[in-house]
Amino acid sequence: MSLSSHPKAYGTAAVAVAFVAGVLVTLGFKDFYPDLERRYQQAKKQRAITRRRSHRNSLAVSDADTARRRSSFFWGPVQLEDHEEAVGGESDLGSQLPPAAGPVVGIEGCIGNTPLVEIKSLSDATGRTILAKAEFLNGAGNSPKDRVALSMIQTAEAEGLLVPGRGDTIYEGTVGSTGISLAALARAKGYRAHICMPDDQAMEKSDLLHHLGATVERVRVAPITSPDHFVNLARRRARDHTEAADTDSRGFFADQFESGANWLAHFRSTGPEIFYQTGGRVDAFVAGAGTGGTISGVAKYLKEEAKLEDLRVVLADPQGSGLYNKVKYGVMYSATEKEGTRRRQQVDTIVEGIGINRITHNFNAGRDYISNAVKVSDEQACRMARWLVEHDGIFVGSSSSVNCVAAAVTAMSLPEGSQVVTVLCDSGTRHLSKFWKRIAEMGLEDEPKPDDLFEALGIKPVQNASK
Repeated sequence: MSLSSHPKAYGTAAVAVAFVAGVLVTLGFKDFYPDLERRYQQAKKQRAITRRRSHRNSLAVSDADTARRRSSFFWGPVQLEDHEEAVGGESDLGSQLPPAAGPVVGIEGCIGNTPLVEIKSLSDATGRTILAKAEFLNGAGNSPKDRVALSMIQTAEAEGLLVPGRGDTIYEGTVGSTGISLAALARAKGYRAHICMPDDQAMEKSDLLHHLGATVERVRVAPITSPDHFVNLARRRARDHTEAADTDSRGFFADQFESGANWLAHFRSTGPEIFYQTGGRVDAFVAGAGTGGTISGVAKYLKEEAKLEDLRVVLADPQGSGLYNKVKYGVMYSATEKEGTRRRQQVDTIVEGIGINRITHNFNAGRDYISNAVKVSDEQACRMARWLVEHDGIFVGSSSSVNCVAAAVTAMSLPEGSQVVTVLCDSGTRHLSKFWKRIAEMGLEDEPKPDDLFEALGIKPVQNASK
């Protein structure tokens, strides 16, 4: 008797077939088709590389859709997908930043996705969690300016202002870090770099620029109104290069103070990274301002895109800078502008990289979101730098120390358990001959290890139990 002539036997066989098929599905395609998982993971890595090559995603902002791979089974094509849960509850902003996988392409692939580190000694001292974006771990120039430099170069390339292989030169006026980032990326992308910087900056910076193949002009300190100010000189050098009749190459003035590519770099990368790494829980963001790109870009992202309405954005300002009074009282003013005390360089501080007496385009971009400012003296910055070494093994430069002082002060104005994020900009190795030399001259390295943070800083913290 054939199977087809016996309905009961036919039904039993059909159930058996269905059961076997169900087992195969339950075990998953990886066991049935061992090569599927391997090919799927390879495809994920390749997509990660492709994302890094694109302009919008090279700084770690990628599409929310990830990991697709097609295979086949008895009944046709099957699509595997990663559906990552959005960070921070209902918002899917955090899902823009998947973990890096596989190799990256070029030195520019090492920019971004820096760790967010809890500075435990500061958290213990304040009773609030203080986190710092370790921007000195960016892989090109080892500072947050890596993001800015890459953004400015990519924008110029998109606009046809820079063309690889044409002999173009990137010109910039900088106190060091932006120039270092530009010099490293210029070499990697087929350009030359010409850096103008004031002659009162640490020699380590200009030495490093030379070793990176850049032309360096150290110029006498001059006000921004002078044609010989380092920024104005760089602008003029770029114009003269482009107008020269004996070359087809062009000079490109990066213009970090006024270029919108500056704050956009932090809006597109640093801000989303902070949101992702904190799970959307940020009570205050504290940063200094030189060009103003970091504080504006991060503030705009966290306020406008992440919708952190209660977030406090606080400026960390060194002595001699006028931004503190601009934020607090609406007037650009510093004590060095008093009659009879006006100095050749109004921002008279040992701190490098932050502090300024004018409003730049980049600072203005996020100015409305900056709700408070903390003034930090040179002595407080020096004492914080030593504190971080002694208690946390963190060796950073002057601007990072200013940020940490302001973060600790800000933390004490927030309820216990609040979370404050700041920035560690660059390593102390770039500040040996100036900032760290001053610390040694103050005798701080010979003093006993300080036990009380605010006593060491000479600050009486004002505590506030409410936001």
